[in-house]
Amino acid sequence: MAPRQNLNGSKDGKTASSAAETWIYNSHLKPLQNAVGRVRFPRRAVLQKRGRIKTISGWLIVLILAFSSLGCQAKTEAVQPASSTPGPRVTRLGRREYAVRQQLSLVNDGQGRPVKQNIWVALIRSFPPYQDVLSMQVSPKAYTPVVDEYGNQYAEFDFSGQPPGTTQTIQIDYRVAVNELAYDLSACQGSLIDAFTQPEFRIESANPQIVALAKSLAKGKGTLCEQVRAFYDYIGNTLVYTPNDANWGAQAALGPMGSDCTEYASLLAALSRARGIPARYFEGLLYLDQWTNADAKIEHAWPDVYLPGIGWTAMDPTLGRKPAARDTYFAHYTPDHIIVTLGASPSVLRGSSYWTHLYWPGNSTTIHVQAGWKIEPVPAN
Repeated sequence: MAPRQNLNGSKDGKTASSAAETWIYNSHLKPLQNAVGRVRFPRRAVLQKRGRIKTISGWLIVLILAFSSLGCQAKTEAVQPASSTPGPRVTRLGRREYAVRQQLSLVNDGQGRPVKQNIWVALIRSFPPYQDVLSMQVSPKAYTPVVDEYGNQYAEFDFSGQPPGTTQTIQIDYRVAVNELAYDLSACQGSLIDAFTQPEFRIESANPQIVALAKSLAKGKGTLCEQVRAFYDYIGNTLVYTPNDANWGAQAALGPMGSDCTEYASLLAALSRARGIPARYFEGLLYLDQWTNADAKIEHAWPDVYLPGIGWTAMDPTLGRKPAARDTYFAHYTPDHIIVTLGASPSVLRGSSYWTHLYWPGNSTTIHVQAGWKIEPVPAN
């Protein structure tokens, strides 16, 4: 009997099997054992990704995104807001509050019950100085809290034994306040921190091509702030925005694969780290209104960079790729961004984004996951 794993994401990794009964990969670059240890499953399974089906040995990975509007009894949690006081060279220009709802429905379309079934859902958390979570309601109330190596928080639900023909629904409601921040880069001097400077999966800052490009772009720039701006402008001027429903990483952004928000964010982080400048990668949500770029999606990725004398500095090379928007998204955090997870490949998500789903057995049970978001601004008092 084979287990099955549903990986969420308009931005999940590619999946491949190196050989029967050996390693199971959830990316064309990274084996799954980095997240969950070595796995060996001899049975046959099927890989389905947006309608394309191929046979692999081991896991059945199903990728489906849809919207649902079901609910059940809620667990309400009062959340203590974290401090959102920015640094001395950061100015809070405003604050916007949102009601955010995430819904996931697990539909058992098969004839059997899963012996084991778990789903891990990333939880929005306070992340100063960018955002404060004012409240959170989780339904159903029975779940296990999980924290990963980045400090990301998850709710792990156990739906083992779900009967055929039934639907299990998860609904999470938040009130989130997001700050608009502007950064003064006039005194770009000081020390850096040691964290977030090393290469990692999808942020290949030690790749020779990325190292050479970063060195070339940094040449003649007087400050690290000017270097990062050169990386930012290069990405906007060079990459061609192409929705690809995958996360190929920084190195692939320099090739013909096509780039969207994940590649834009990964490349800026990789170029910065290649010069020893700390950079982080976020995945989260983008509130879409009439002013938002028509190509933008609700699920979004962006980086921030640690600049000397300023600290962590927000930027969005995807939304800032057009010359007219370049300054709007450099050293300026617009209050339409909501962080969900930090890190290019958090271990709990196993190469996926926002949630991941695992059940067993996979050859006699078929469970589909339908998921979606709703974001509404809360009127100011």
